[in-house]
Amino acid sequence: MFDLALVAFTTLFATIGPIDAAVVFAAITANASARDRRHMAIRGALIATGILLVFALGGDFVLERLGVTLSGLRVGGGILLMLMAIDMVFGRVSTASSTTADEAAEATTRTDVSVFPLATPLLAGPGALGAIVLLMGNVEDDYAKQAVVIGVMIGIMVLALVVLLGATQIHRFLSRTALNVITRVFGVLLAALAAQFILDGIKNSGAFS
Repeated sequence: MFDLALVAFTTLFATIGPIDAAVVFAAITANASARDRRHMAIRGALIATGILLVFALGGDFVLERLGVTLSGLRVGGGILLMLMAIDMVFGRVSTASSTTADEAAEATTRTDVSVFPLATPLLAGPGALGAIVLLMGNVEDDYAKQAVVIGVMIGIMVLALVVLLGATQIHRFLSRTALNVITRVFGVLLAALAAQFILDGIKNSGAFS
């Protein structure tokens, strides 16, 4: 169970990116009052958690209706995570876990950013959604392991909320270099996990049997 929790934590922390989300949140809410920032942070974290839970609990049902196998999910999800990991290692902005330039520009004109862009795509972006479905698919029919994955996800979202509430202080305290170091370390770990997901998917697909 510890190994599963460690894999889930590394994968979800890298794809949800609470620290990066907090930096963006601090920038786009610079003119908001402390009370409004707090309400937006709480609302955004709750909505993102709800979105992730829906995908965690209902993702398998949707995949079955689409005829997608677990092996296909592992390969496809692994490729998506690998692309994110490459962006993280080389310090590039990934649209799978952040906003595009147009989205960022639109966000600066909003008075409430809790749903967009905070809840999605900053916290519950394509990368995080793909990761939670992939992690839950890997432990299908084992409710104890599924509970571990969901528990880790909720724990990271609680951590994300704490970070968001202190976003302004974190933005001032952490330099861009420090953020890049953290991102690159998790990018390397995510790349290794993504490669393993792809290899497991190919191995279990029977394509080379």
